[in-house]
Amino acid sequence: MVRTLLVRGLWVGLVAGLLVLGFGYLFGEAAIDRAIDFEEQAARAAGEHHGVELVSRSVQSTIGLATATAIYGVAFGGIFALVFAAVSGRLGHLGVRGTAALLALAGFVSVSLVPFLKYPANPPAANNPESIGERTGLYVAMVIISVAVTIAAIQLGRRLAPRYGLWNSALLAAAAFVLVIAGAQVALPTVNETPADFPAVVLYQFRLASLGSQAVLWTTLGLLFGWLTERRTLTTRPRWNDASGAG
Repeated sequence: MVRTLLVRGLWVGLVAGLLVLGFGYLFGEAAIDRAIDFEEQAARAAGEHHGVELVSRSVQSTIGLATATAIYGVAFGGIFALVFAAVSGRLGHLGVRGTAALLALAGFVSVSLVPFLKYPANPPAANNPESIGERTGLYVAMVIISVAVTIAAIQLGRRLAPRYGLWNSALLAAAAFVLVIAGAQVALPTVNETPADFPAVVLYQFRLASLGSQAVLWTTLGLLFGWLTERRTLTTRPRWNDASGAG
């Protein structure tokens, strides 16, 4: 059963990655090109010269982007399937689609949205290359905290449900999640390295495209995986012969 779900998750992740590829190419590549132009203009103004590109921009925006999104989608699809197998049947009366949708929503909020609010994605030339290690560490720390708090909030909601009801317990768990995440985001250091003259529109467009790509990924995982799994469950359900007990 787990193997079947895993294989399905990998395929769904591949589809999600391809959709992210299309979304990123349509809405994100223009912002990246403008950011690169800004970087080159700043380098020329400073008397610096770029070396020979190891990988051309055309390859980066096509084959490179396709490879990255495919691997990214497959990886998250596999993780999604394994988590689904672990929580299936443990989230109250939610069906297959409901469980997949709730899991996708939790994944988007904890893995993508919350870290994005503290450390949003930046295009080229909007960060200091020397601080990439520090920024990556802070981002990963925010992801770990967010996922841990999400799991704790779900457990809290389950424990409060018998006493306060499903709706009230969900609200209390959500409030606890927001409070803890807000405290964590205030406690973690802020990174603000974007040059003052960097085009605000480019920064906005890139960040919006980045968050939109994450939304496409998690929406596809939740809806497509849930639909395929429910469809498979219905087709493999045993059919009882109504006439088997006839004398």
